[in-house]
Formats: sequence, structure tokens, C-alpha cells
Amino acid sequence: MPFVRTAIHKDTPQDRKRAIVDGIHRALVDAIGMPADELFNLVSGYDPDDFFYDRRFNGIARSDQLVVVEITMRRGRSDAMKRDLYARIAANLEAAAGVSPRDLFIFVHENDYSDWSVGNGVFAMALAQQRGQDS
Repeated sequence: MPFVRTAIHKDTPQDRKRAIVDGIHRALVDAIGMPADELFNLVSGYDPDDFFYDRRFNGIARSDQLVVVEITMRRGRSDAMKRDLYARIAANLEAAAGVSPRDLFIFVHENDYSDWSVGNGVFAMALAQQRGQDS
């Protein structure tokens, strides 16, 4: 179950926010085989006065609409899967939300089941992807 944090300009319209979330989610499902019901994306809006970045970092011209996607997920995806994931996120966000690939930063943080509790305060290692009784 990846957990995603997405930072976007605070004036981003709701329909564009939803398109960004949906594009990231579709990429996770298609690229790494994440189950479709595992949507967890915490979106936060940043004030441009509080986000400092070099608009020309690494030779890429960026606008004032930077989108930052941080994905925390269990360790084990190959570099090829991650490469595919990044490309799919970029393509989906450009097509559905008009996000320029130049304005997209993606970071993956990997850890193990022992680093998660995803409900009822239960150590995720004990669950090992089993459904809870509420489902």
C-alpha cells in the first residue's frame, strides 16, 4: 500500500487536484501492480512565498506550478518498475491535468512492513496484506 503526499500550488482548482491524484493512482496501479482500492494521497497546497526552488535546476526550465510527489512504499520494486512509474505519472499528469513534465518532482521512499501500521494500531507485519474484518 503506497502512501502518497502531493504538494501543489495552493490555487490549484479542485478538478485539477483530482486529475493529479487520479493520474498518480493510475500510474501506481499500471506500473507496479498496486491494487486499485489502495488510494491514499494526502494533497497539500503550498504558498509560493514559502516554496523556494531553482527554476533552472539540472538545466530544466520550471514554472511557478511545481508539483512534488512523494511515494512511500514497501521495498522491492525494480529500477525498471520505478522508471516506468515515473514516466506514467508524468504522462498521466500532462494529459489529464496539464502538468508539464518539467514541473514534476517525484521521490520514492522505501521501507518494510515493520515500518507501517495501517489501521486499528496493528503492526503491519502481523497483517501481511490481509483484509481487516470491516471489509
